[in-house]
Amino acid sequence: MEQRVLWLSTASIHHANHVRPNPLGLKVGGHQASCASMTTIMTQLWFEQLRSGDRVSVKPHASPVLHAINALLGELDPAALAGLREFGGLQSYPSRTKDPDPVDYSTGSVGLGATAPLWGAIARRYVENHGGRAGTGRQYALIGDAELDEGAIWEAMGDPAVEHLGELVWVVDFNRQSLDRVVPAVSVTKLSAMFEAAGWQVLVAKYGRLLEGLFARPGGERLRARIDTMTNPEYQRLLRSSDEQLLDRLCGERWPELRQLLADVGPAALRAAVGNLGGHDHDTLRQSFAAIDDTRPTVVFAYTVKGRNLPMEGHPQNHSAQLTPAQFEQYAASVGRDPADPFQVFEPGSAEGALCAERAALLRRDPVPAAGAFRPPTDLGWVPRGTSTTQAALGRTLLDLTRRAPAIAERVVTVSPDVSSSTNLGGWVNKAKVWSAAPSRDWFDDDPETILHWEESAEGRHIELGIAETNLVGLLGELGATWSRWGFPLIPIGVVYDPFIARALEPWTFGMYAGGQSILVGTPSGVTLAAEGGAHQSLLTPAIGLQQPGLLSYEPAFALEVEWMLLECIRRIGIPGGSSSYLRLSTRPVQQDLAGVPALPEARELRRRQVLAGGYLLRSPQAGGAPHATIAAMGALVPEAIAARDTLAEAGVHVDVVCVTNAGLLFDALQARTGQANGEAGSADAGEWILRDILPAHRAAPLVTVLDGHPHTLSFLAGVNGVQAAHLGVSQLGQSGDLESVYRSHGIDAASIVRAVLRGIAQG
Repeated sequence: MEQRVLWLSTASIHHANHVRPNPLGLKVGGHQASCASMTTIMTQLWFEQLRSGDRVSVKPHASPVLHAINALLGELDPAALAGLREFGGLQSYPSRTKDPDPVDYSTGSVGLGATAPLWGAIARRYVENHGGRAGTGRQYALIGDAELDEGAIWEAMGDPAVEHLGELVWVVDFNRQSLDRVVPAVSVTKLSAMFEAAGWQVLVAKYGRLLEGLFARPGGERLRARIDTMTNPEYQRLLRSSDEQLLDRLCGERWPELRQLLADVGPAALRAAVGNLGGHDHDTLRQSFAAIDDTRPTVVFAYTVKGRNLPMEGHPQNHSAQLTPAQFEQYAASVGRDPADPFQVFEPGSAEGALCAERAALLRRDPVPAAGAFRPPTDLGWVPRGTSTTQAALGRTLLDLTRRAPAIAERVVTVSPDVSSSTNLGGWVNKAKVWSAAPSRDWFDDDPETILHWEESAEGRHIELGIAETNLVGLLGELGATWSRWGFPLIPIGVVYDPFIARALEPWTFGMYAGGQSILVGTPSGVTLAAEGGAHQSLLTPAIGLQQPGLLSYEPAFALEVEWMLLECIRRIGIPGGSSSYLRLSTRPVQQDLAGVPALPEARELRRRQVLAGGYLLRSPQAGGAPHATIAAMGALVPEAIAARDTLAEAGVHVDVVCVTNAGLLFDALQARTGQANGEAGSADAGEWILRDILPAHRAAPLVTVLDGHPHTLSFLAGVNGVQAAHLGVSQLGQSGDLESVYRSHGIDAASIVRAVLRGIAQG
């Protein structure tokens, strides 16, 4: 069975690179050596260990092994193996959303696929705790040892939420090679100590039964000590030695007693034994899997050889190496396969075919029930008064939701990397309580000075992680995938300091690629967080919101807009074709009456629709008629735009003020106008009508855009009507200071807006 899995995975890569037509001659790629090191482990798992409730995240470069196994199990048409890395075919790395066969976790971005089962375990438990049916089962991650260099691994492994996840099993393909070399210093001893310190069980599958048989001979401990103390490069060199060299290198002049120990071991048997590491021995792997303690996370270090059983076995530069056509022919002959018809599976009547059918039946899962879309109210009827912040409006909206739409609020799960109180989630946390795999007592529940009550139980709806944004978005991705895994959609809302969204961008993007739908809230944001200094001021996040595929991105100026936006984001979650969302909020107090929310229900509804479509006309000249200029402002800088407009009005210069709430939707609308609609989230909803509402051609005038972020974010608005434009924003790293000074320093204060408008009029 293992031999056929290796053949099919090797042949699929060979076909993609040497058989399938490739007119341009561009590299197709694939990793035959990386597949070979994983073949024994994956064969043992799929054909002996796994049960239907188990889920496995497969090392990215071993994706052909997964597809080969699925073909043997009848989950993939064997002919599809010819389409590896072909457009519309099997993806380069396992993909839940794009591959045609079952894939439990998308992988590909180094380290993130390894941590996904950890967050998947929490998501499964959460669903079970809150009325869903997610079942039981282990969560496996098959990890390349070089992935252990990734910081995401250690941030996740040590998070306090992980220590009780006994269903979590990481299997490390410990082949001791990276892309360029044999890694000399990587040590299971050091790595084991790090895992054990975090409360993990550590199991080591180091040697197979052939080597253990030699070690069991009288004097065999000397051989064990010899191999144990070798450096990694010295051991790998043994694998590529001739028969005579192998014995000489193993024994040398310092260990003559080893020659006597191995005197009756023939060259072929010695070569087989030296390469017989634990990760290539089914008995050793069985023993390791049988020893798993299901009360805590487990890591299994399985020693392997990269390229095992292929001509490039053990070569230090075999990472992307491929068999030549001649080598492939020789390999086919050695395993009795026809290279002209490579993708044959086992006959149903054979012993292997019977095993495939038996395992396929055991592993088959019930279809995921279809989950209906969330239908939250579109408007909770709130009329904000006085001074408030958009950050505070988030917590208030969540609490209002529990009163107005309790069934939907029950599906909300908030996640924070230790910033719940500083992002105004305290009231929600007190109401919803804190989820924990292991309940604990709140020793401060009777302290009258304690405002935030930390009551932990399985019924809680807030999950608190350590300070690691990568973990936050990893968990959001898995909580946002429960609708497609178990038919139980959740509404995951993560809060993070806005500057650190860039830190979390790769795993956040990866979660969306894998089908996770969630809401990420960045707050506080921009240089408006003046007192915090340049280190905590976000410049790039508005552009991220504009450019990130599969994302709906909003930046509200007023509290009521937060409510409308959050309800719209909830509506888009947990459904095929749904989307994730990003809200960029601020701690700046703003007079809410500046919003001028219409009292007439029909007018209020139009404002809501415009807010969700990308923007609305907030101020226009009192005298009517075309404006001399237009100011398009976003988020926290809308008060500056209004102040600039009032100053200009006193001088007889009349200005439209447009409040931009979603730059991405406006850009999509402009693309649609020119026939270049890109199909991203929300583009079909906005359309051209929003441009006609906020920037109609008959009111075209010189334009000034301004936001607390990089100015290029709104620069495309000049193309709506082809007008003279100036773009104000933040393009330099900031510093601490009062708000007025910081705004003035970056040229985004009211006076700077006035000057930009006057210059635009003069030039226009």
